[in-house]
Amino acid sequence: MTDLPPDTIAKIRESFASQNLMTLIGAEITGLQHGYCQITAPIPDTMRQQHGFGHAALTFALGDTAAGYAALAVMAEGQEVLTSEIKINLLAPAKGNKLVAEGRVLRIGRRLIPVEADVWAEQDGQRTLIAKLLGTMVPVSAPPAAT
Repeated sequence: MTDLPPDTIAKIRESFASQNLMTLIGAEITGLQHGYCQITAPIPDTMRQQHGFGHAALTFALGDTAAGYAALAVMAEGQEVLTSEIKINLLAPAKGNKLVAEGRVLRIGRRLIPVEADVWAEQDGQRTLIAKLLGTMVPVSAPPAAT
């Protein structure tokens, strides 16, 4: 269930679909509300590190993307989102068969939108918190539509 207008949902889903990395790893938006976004993705064999865990780059990408779309969900019409800065604390190995990232807006500002994200590894229905991210998103003008 979402509390967002249909045009905002469509804008976010269209933007997400254009992200090649998210498409490559099979990620999907599994939750979307005002100031919140959940993204779920398998841990592909091609994205594992030398010990067999999901690579930290995958964890970071999902957390950053979830936080970014949480921010886009609160932005005004005609705005897009860019990450200004984001920090990650890796808490445990990404051991499992999928990752779930949940991004949240901490405060809605005109120029800066502080965000956070949690990323869990999931295996056999059990979740382990593996990372916390904290960052800042910046609203930017959307490029003009192609004619």
